[in-house]
Amino acid sequence: MSPSAPIRLLLADDHPVVRAGLRAVLDTEADFVVVEEASTAERAVELAAAGGIDVVLMDLQFGPDRMHGSEATAAIAGRPGAPRVLVLTTYDTDADILAAVEAGAAGYLLKDAPPEELAAAVRTAAAGQSALAPAVAHRLMDRMRTPAEALTKRELEVLQLVGEGLSNQQISKALFLSQATVKSHLVHIYAKLGVDSRTSAVAAATARRLIRR
Repeated sequence: MSPSAPIRLLLADDHPVVRAGLRAVLDTEADFVVVEEASTAERAVELAAAGGIDVVLMDLQFGPDRMHGSEATAAIAGRPGAPRVLVLTTYDTDADILAAVEAGAAGYLLKDAPPEELAAAVRTAAAGQSALAPAVAHRLMDRMRTPAEALTKRELEVLQLVGEGLSNQQISKALFLSQATVKSHLVHIYAKLGVDSRTSAVAAATARRLIRR
């Protein structure tokens, strides 16, 4: 992409009204052009692979039994010469942020961001730099300051599934872990959160915005 060329955007969100709102905001920027829209993460991966996209604005949730936005981000970012992926979501939990960043997202922004912040993030991502919402950057910094107390990505995945009501056996199947490993993760989770039960762990993690309910 030459310096004078417009930044070509793909909007990936399962809500037509959200996509229309984003398009209306982005169309006010002279250096942006929305060239594609996708209502599923699977479609976003296909369109990104076809070329002609500089930045993908990716939601995280696309409904039950659909590819997650973080999975799509990994599929897109893993290709040579891939477009940059800017996650745009309503979720600011550690579990969501870590999954997106580890998947290769160039940025993470919340949907309530002001239009000027969204535009700046798109330009930053297109330039090959990291674009994190201030609140997201703050949460990541907090994790770095207290690494011994921070739940790992796997512990967050286990706890998220506990919060969704899954048993240890169901969690082991979902994450391809042994039940003994799941129990070991729970022991570490309880110690880090200062709790002694599944219910208390979920309540504490939800209150701290580590997982969502």
